[in-house]
Amino acid sequence: EEQLVESGGGLVQPGGSLRLSCIASGFPFSMAAMKWLRQAPGKGLEWVSSITSSDKTYYADSVKGRFAISRDNGKNTVYLQLNSLQTDDTAIYYCAQGAAGTGGPRGQGTQVTVSA
Repeated sequence: EEQLVESGGGLVQPGGSLRLSCIASGFPFSMAAMKWLRQAPGKGLEWVSSITSSDKTYYADSVKGRFAISRDNGKNTVYLQLNSLQTDDTAIYYCAQGAAGTGGPRGQGTQVTVSA
């Protein structure tokens, strides 16, 4: 059974940083593209970033240059480093399998709140 567990969220001031983690199980992680999604209050699910099995990375324009996705296949974990956070980055962040789109099973998410 596929399982995804996100962690690392929290309350941070504008300009601050956080590192999100997602531990995966139940599927061949090293062969899977992984992605991060987010859902801001009152808005729909938004694709944020993806990493392929060969470590090629992709970013939404809204986070390019500020966020960095990475993976550790030995730990079945995908990370999202969030830098220069803005209030618009406030959302629940989810990880999922896949290289694009917002579909697929997700974990419970981790809340990121950017506020002064």
